[in-house]
Amino acid sequence: MEHPGFFERAGPFSLAEVARATGSELAPGANAELGIEDVRPLSEAGGGHVTFLDNRKYAHQLAATTAGACLIQPVLSNLLPVGTAALLTKAPYRGFALALHLFYPTASWPLVAGDSRDPVHPSAEIEPDVVIEPGAVIGPGARIGRGSRIAAGAVVGYRVAVGRGSYIGPQSTIIHALLGDRVIIHAGVRIGQDGFGFAMGRDGHLKVPQIGRVIIQDDVEIGANSCIDRGALKDTIIGEGTKIDNLVQIGHNVIMGRHCVIVSQCGISGSAQLGDFVVMGGQAGLVGHIKVGAGAQIAGSSHVKDDVPPGARMGGTPARPFREWAREIAAIQRLAARQSGGKPGSSNDE
Repeated sequence: MEHPGFFERAGPFSLAEVARATGSELAPGANAELGIEDVRPLSEAGGGHVTFLDNRKYAHQLAATTAGACLIQPVLSNLLPVGTAALLTKAPYRGFALALHLFYPTASWPLVAGDSRDPVHPSAEIEPDVVIEPGAVIGPGARIGRGSRIAAGAVVGYRVAVGRGSYIGPQSTIIHALLGDRVIIHAGVRIGQDGFGFAMGRDGHLKVPQIGRVIIQDDVEIGANSCIDRGALKDTIIGEGTKIDNLVQIGHNVIMGRHCVIVSQCGISGSAQLGDFVVMGGQAGLVGHIKVGAGAQIAGSSHVKDDVPPGARMGGTPARPFREWAREIAAIQRLAARQSGGKPGSSNDE
């Protein structure tokens, strides 16, 4: 059965209404009565959708879009394909945020547990042999698979699905998420909360509603007090068999492959993509929108700012190939030894 989603959408709205709500101007010749049904990214937008372009590096996606309308700076409007109406604005990303507020007015304050006084909402679907410990809350429309255990004080929110044989640890919260079978969630984990999205501006920072989900595939284990943000428009995905240590932060729209190992205190910024069997040592970090190839290894406390090829071993800040990083460290040690008159690794300090 297809999941019904987590957010109720308003609309449809006419193109003129979208223009007013976003503070944009309709380009000459645009059909003001065109019906707009939803907000979508460039790569997925169709004739009934509004999208946006705020960075020229995505111009190739713009050329291929079939969106009904696009929020865009006037200087770039000549790049729009025929059939896509221009919504002209100096701040397309801010306009995109305003469009999301128009179509998803409740997304910033989403339903979690419903209005029932029963901690297990009457509309929740609980299969046989599920154990729900005292103080746990199961929201409306939630589904819990056979043989799973929901520990004391945990929250399984509105329409969340938990697969069979899974464990949701004490005081954890699972919202806007779909979990597979045999998933282990340790104490204090937070899954499905807002991604960190704001349209920055001189007059303040406008919250960008986050309407995506988190998908946790089978046999994933997530350590205590880790956080996984839901996607902005698309989904945050954690691949089958991946193991995540305590105190890890995973941003919105991250796509993580199968059987990755992510050690304590790592930070993975929004829209980063990791292939299968990637390993990240403790306190390593990835900037957003980069790709880490399958089998790559990132040394502890390293920080990656560029794409990483499959199978590469990286270390340092900024991260570079492991052998290069090791040679640099050795060279610095030799230089320090010459200046101090000692051997590499030694000290003449009193």
